[in-house]
Amino acid sequence: MRSVFWLLALACLAVALALLMGNNSSTVTLFWPPYRYDVSFNFFLFALLGCFVVLYAAMRALSVLRELPVQAQRWRQQQVERAAVGFVMDALSHQLAGRFVRAQAAAQNALDQLQGTATWPRREQLQLLAHLMLAESAQSLQNRERRDRHLQLALAPELARKAPEAAEGVMLRAVHWAVEDRDVETARNRLADLPQGMARRIQALRLKLRVAGLGDATQEALETARLLAKHRAFSPEASRSIVRGLAMDALREAQDLSQLTAVWRALDASERAMPDIVLVAAAQAQRQVSAGADESAVEEARQWVRGCVEPLWTGFNGLTASQQLQFVRVYEPCLAGLDGAGLARLEQLQRLAPQNACLQYLAGQACMHRQLWGKAAQLLGQARHGLHDPMLLRRTWRSLALLAEERGDTAAAQAAWRTAAQLD
Repeated sequence: MRSVFWLLALACLAVALALLMGNNSSTVTLFWPPYRYDVSFNFFLFALLGCFVVLYAAMRALSVLRELPVQAQRWRQQQVERAAVGFVMDALSHQLAGRFVRAQAAAQNALDQLQGTATWPRREQLQLLAHLMLAESAQSLQNRERRDRHLQLALAPELARKAPEAAEGVMLRAVHWAVEDRDVETARNRLADLPQGMARRIQALRLKLRVAGLGDATQEALETARLLAKHRAFSPEASRSIVRGLAMDALREAQDLSQLTAVWRALDASERAMPDIVLVAAAQAQRQVSAGADESAVEEARQWVRGCVEPLWTGFNGLTASQQLQFVRVYEPCLAGLDGAGLARLEQLQRLAPQNACLQYLAGQACMHRQLWGKAAQLLGQARHGLHDPMLLRRTWRSLALLAEERGDTAAAQAAWRTAAQLD
């Protein structure tokens, strides 16, 4: 369609010229004393147009001649730029392929190409990347002196100012190298040097998590893991697993009940509802009470454990077998001070799951503490058939022996003591 319009335009132009010049008898008179020249108007127009074309061509030719040195210099710079880019790409390819010596040679060639050249776009970025490739290869070859030298050259202010994104990448790689060397102090210093906005990026948080793990800073690692989970840096399952493991480590590091309480309160509500974390916290609270502790400290620990494991009662049947056994171990010392409401709830839960040996054991021990001998003997007698944990079985037979002695059945007591002693 466009060609049709051009054809129509040319036809219109031809018609206009034919109408203008076809019967044009006008003349143009030029005076050059003492001469006079008479030419037709059509010839004058064509001559004027021809002079314009010749003059324009001459000016363009002169401009091209004057720009030849500039074009030659631009061509030489372009060749240098292409060679430098090629060497940087070769260095990156060799680095990824594990050919670290070749990567160093290619990066050094790129730096040689960039030395002494005029300024052109992205020159500083290429120079910074070449230093980064040299430092990366030196790190792979365990040449830390050369690595640090090129790291400082890459982070030079004149390069970092003109290539800020590449400079930020170099700073992150420096932290990664310190983590690889297990140099916690250097890694922390380099993390502290990161700009505020850069320190909140996922990659920086990942490195911070690894540094906290190396430095046994469990609380810092837990906070960093929460941030990573918030930014969806891991899958939901991996996030829960990492946070759960770090929370358990933080609880195990508590030296007394006050520290344990502080760590427990610092956890999120979702974390305090995780069975593994609850059981570790309860076990740590029980370990804080020594054998010679006074009764007030023991009761305080028992109260703390009762409040800690409260969320697990409603979902007790949903716990795994190992979690139920761990629950029994940490909650059994709290049965001594269990009130009537607690005993009623335990019995109600046991009636809802009559075949659960762990609940039978807990209910039997609770009844024994409240001197309900008959009910305790019944529940413990049922529990001995379902329990497979040697320690709980030994405690069950020992309690049955004490119950037999209480009712005066010496033979049954001796048999129960013998069975308890034979358990490994």
